[in-house]
Amino acid sequence: MEFQHKSVLLEEAVAYLDIKTDGIYVDGTLGGGGHAFAICKRLSEGGRLVGIDQDAEAIQAASKKLAGFAGKVQIVQSNFCRMRDVLAGLGIAQVDGILLDLGVSSHQLDDPKRGFAYRMDAPLDMRMDKRQEFTARDLVNTYSEADLCRIIREYGEERFARNIARRIVSARAERAIQTTGELTEIIRAAIPAKAQKGGGHPAKRTFQAIRIELNRELEALQDSLEDMVGLLCPGGRIGVITFHSLEDRIVKNIFRRSEKPCTCPSDFPICVCGKKPLGKAVTKKPILPGEEELLDNPRSKSAKLRVFERSLK
Repeated sequence: MEFQHKSVLLEEAVAYLDIKTDGIYVDGTLGGGGHAFAICKRLSEGGRLVGIDQDAEAIQAASKKLAGFAGKVQIVQSNFCRMRDVLAGLGIAQVDGILLDLGVSSHQLDDPKRGFAYRMDAPLDMRMDKRQEFTARDLVNTYSEADLCRIIREYGEERFARNIARRIVSARAERAIQTTGELTEIIRAAIPAKAQKGGGHPAKRTFQAIRIELNRELEALQDSLEDMVGLLCPGGRIGVITFHSLEDRIVKNIFRRSEKPCTCPSDFPICVCGKKPLGKAVTKKPILPGEEELLDNPRSKSAKLRVFERSLK
């Protein structure tokens, strides 16, 4: 299946990076290379782009799309949470800009073999990095009822999480749950018919929760975003596109903490903790897709872009 993915908030994200023609930039979620292509077009021969993605199919597609910029581009299969190590391996200590486009790509959703989609029957997989052995099938068939309930409630924000977890455990006691279709039917049976009217597909939230847990998406962001801010040159910028309220909250909080790191009590007349601001949030409120993009790409509906700039000193 050909790799197809529409880059969300493309013009806005690249514009907010404020590209320096001879700068060094990192696309930490390379995908099909849409954002990276737009960045490369703005770079001179002295510029450089490092593309990182954990999905081998994305690496292959992006390598083909960016072939015309071969002298400027280096592509590495890895997770963005290991960005510091990736850059160190390339002899890079600081960069002028970083972009993250989080979540699942259109290609991953539309390719039945990947097992991300609840509308198509396929083996339960959902691995963004196929080198990982543990799959969604393993998760669904081995997690305790309590853990299933927790992730479905927290990551899927699903109010029927307890019912769904109980149904999953009951069903797998008879035989292992193997496919997305089997899981979808179990979820349908766990949600009252009245609650299924409106609000989208009944399996959407549970599939999202399983995907987030399986790929450790929130941990990767939480554990590495502050470090990425530290990788920026003075005046450098990092932009993060999120598609989920939990992701956006992590980004907002880390940017806020980087802007105001002081931990002194509010009644202290002066700061004694010694923590200095790393920079400032360029976007006080998140940038959202415009009407034209929403019409062209309905999947951009929940996208939010936040940008942080490293201080000059």
